[in-house]
Amino acid sequence: MASLVEYKGRKAGYRCGYCDSNEGKASCGMWAHSMTVQDYQDLIDRGWRRSGKYVYKPVMDQTCCPQYTIRCRPLLFQPSKSHKKVLKKMLKFLAKGEISKGSFEDEPMDSTMEDAVGGDFALINKLDLKCDLKTLSSDLKASIESEEKKKEKSSKKEGSNELIDPQVIEEKLGSGEPSHSIKVHRGPKPGKGADLSKPPCRKAKEMRKERRQLKLRQQAPAGAFEGLQAPGQPASSLPKAKSNQPKSLEDLIFESSPENASHKLEVRVVRSSPPSPQFKATFQESYQVYKRYQMVIHKDPPDKPTVSQFTRFLCSSPLEAEHPANGPECGYGSFHQQYWLDGKIIAVGVIDILPYCVSSVYLYYDPDYSFLSLGVYSALREIAFTRQLHERTSQVSYYYMGFYIHSCPKMKYKGQYRPSDLLCPETYIWVPIEQCLPSLDNSKYCRFNQDPQAVDEGRSKEPDRLRVFHKKSVMPYGVYKNHQKDSSEEATVLQYASLVGQKCSERMLLFRN
Repeated sequence: MASLVEYKGRKAGYRCGYCDSNEGKASCGMWAHSMTVQDYQDLIDRGWRRSGKYVYKPVMDQTCCPQYTIRCRPLLFQPSKSHKKVLKKMLKFLAKGEISKGSFEDEPMDSTMEDAVGGDFALINKLDLKCDLKTLSSDLKASIESEEKKKEKSSKKEGSNELIDPQVIEEKLGSGEPSHSIKVHRGPKPGKGADLSKPPCRKAKEMRKERRQLKLRQQAPAGAFEGLQAPGQPASSLPKAKSNQPKSLEDLIFESSPENASHKLEVRVVRSSPPSPQFKATFQESYQVYKRYQMVIHKDPPDKPTVSQFTRFLCSSPLEAEHPANGPECGYGSFHQQYWLDGKIIAVGVIDILPYCVSSVYLYYDPDYSFLSLGVYSALREIAFTRQLHERTSQVSYYYMGFYIHSCPKMKYKGQYRPSDLLCPETYIWVPIEQCLPSLDNSKYCRFNQDPQAVDEGRSKEPDRLRVFHKKSVMPYGVYKNHQKDSSEEATVLQYASLVGQKCSERMLLFRN
């Protein structure tokens, strides 16, 4: 199956949701009727990003707030001190119901979906009604049509729906918990550390604990400690002789809870497009969490976060579901990672699982649980989930966090998940973020590739090989252009080719009418 896209061109001079400039934003966009996961992987590696079925790319040297694609390397990731605090806070809440005192401020989240695509929001609404409404499943379509009819009427209180609690593979995968211990390459802790020529400082309590465990091992018969790990439980539950080793991310997330724990947290992954039975069964509850999130966190009026808006931006996806034999058990495509606390949804991470990465799209959560720092917690769970997928599918080894905006203080938090890389906006190579920051401190727009002779190796070199879908026929652009009289048509097609690159231009179908 080929991707089918409709290029909408460049748009500049509209409002930016990051700096509140009324006319500083510039981007190029296209409507994706369908898209393969490999094409989208290649597009985000050229600076594109999707919002629903709309795929856009900032014009980096013109926009007021340059948005650099950022990816984390989960296999080398070690949680920072602040990350550990968030994980411990969650464990205390689950075990004892403790709510930490003090500020409950979470890391700033991405701006609303409308802000992300700026002036193209009206275009998306128009395209959605024309191209997408007819393709929605009947139950979601009915919800949207019913809502449109009742826009001017007062909304009735919605009764609670009986939820289905399915036990399927994709839900089991969603926890990020390894089915067996993961061999994770440990990198050095970023920043200034202790003198490595000297033994590391150790607490007396840790040393006493280690001596006790060593003594128990010496006294116990051979094999006494083997086989204690329960199926599906992390290896951290086993006694450890080397307590001076830093705990892994999995150790911190999946620390065993007491039998009389105050709360129970489950993380489930459900396919959102095409909608799985589990997604349909939880649609209304998930939407209500989104609505409260938008009203409280982003100050939306009650009539703004509608079912149609929620479906358009966070449920509809152009990505085709793919299930190759060597891929993840849940397959590739678009998913919702649901966080269930004591039987109800408190947060949802919208993610795409692609050939080489897990790509984070959006997060929304119940504002009543802001004290759990769910923005940070969900990012750490998604990193753990990426590591889990890597166990089965080794090429899935990156976690894409969307855009890093250095010029916007509230959006710099993504750089705290190390090690991470930024995408050079000119040559599309990945550069460690530490090498990029000094340049970004001096200029909002930067070319990260230090080789002045380097060029975009994936650029469009043979535009005549670009594939066009015209009048129900597929043809190379070299044939199509011979029948066109509009002088602006060639400039538009060549602009599209330069932005998507040679590989995607040859695979994807560019719709022209």
